[in-house]
Amino acid sequence: MKVEVLNIAGQPTGREIELPDEVFGIEPNDHVLYLAVKQYLANQRQGTHKSKERGEITGSTRKIKRQKGTGTARAGSIKNPLFKGGGRIFGPKPRDYRQKLNKKVKTLARKSALSYKAKESQILVVEDFDFEVPKTKAYLKMLQDLNKNGQKSLLVLNELKKNVYLSSRNIPKASVMTKESLNTYKIMNAQTLILSESAAKSF
Repeated sequence: MKVEVLNIAGQPTGREIELPDEVFGIEPNDHVLYLAVKQYLANQRQGTHKSKERGEITGSTRKIKRQKGTGTARAGSIKNPLFKGGGRIFGPKPRDYRQKLNKKVKTLARKSALSYKAKESQILVVEDFDFEVPKTKAYLKMLQDLNKNGQKSLLVLNELKKNVYLSSRNIPKASVMTKESLNTYKIMNAQTLILSESAAKSF
């Protein structure tokens, strides 16, 4: 598919980029998209949650009342989970939530996500640019000129440009990343995918 190249002012440059059909024109596979997104979100979890069970609570293990004849339930110690300040029953313990996914499945998921964006006309290509200094106002103006202000946007660069990244960092719905770090979740989460010209050619 052919996409017109724009400048950061939102004006056409007169050039077009041919996006390869084997990346942007395949039949999307919904199941691998689900697997890739699930893996990404699972891998973001720290897994450091912890609560104390009755064996870890500080307190006496003395039997607090006699076993029978009180008219209430038997109780072994003050650390009983049924008492205030007692241990927690089956509480969370630190664990690793990371999941593995085959490389071919990840690649197919990324292609499926890019194909969805292409089908829905949510891909823009802008010519390569850089800012002299980090300036949030300059990045916001670019989004306004592209009519994408207020939308979730993801700018994909061929190589990291620090000033561009720093300019976008304070904008809630704007993200910048390189082509190498691109993943399925970030693609699907963005309403608009903005590719730099060199990044689009490298696909």
